[in-house]
Amino acid sequence: MPKVDLLKDTEKLKFTDIIYMKRLEEQNLQRAKKVLRYRKSNNRLAFALTFGVLGIYTYTIYSVKQEKFLDDFEEPEKTIELPK
Repeated sequence: MPKVDLLKDTEKLKFTDIIYMKRLEEQNLQRAKKVLRYRKSNNRLAFALTFGVLGIYTYTIYSVKQEKFLDDFEEPEKTIELPK
């Protein structure tokens, strides 16, 4: 369908066509605003989840580094039994 230029094709358009076009433009603008709100909300949620996961990860790494129970572990000496 060819594009309509409102300045050049005014004689071809009816008054009702112009009203319908304006009505659709308004509906499209409202839909775009709604989508933009959802996008902002989704971005905030994504950042919150990302920071939560990174916080849990760094806390886990930090707490594991503090554990010392395996640092003092001494291996038992190996004994060789001689045959009798």
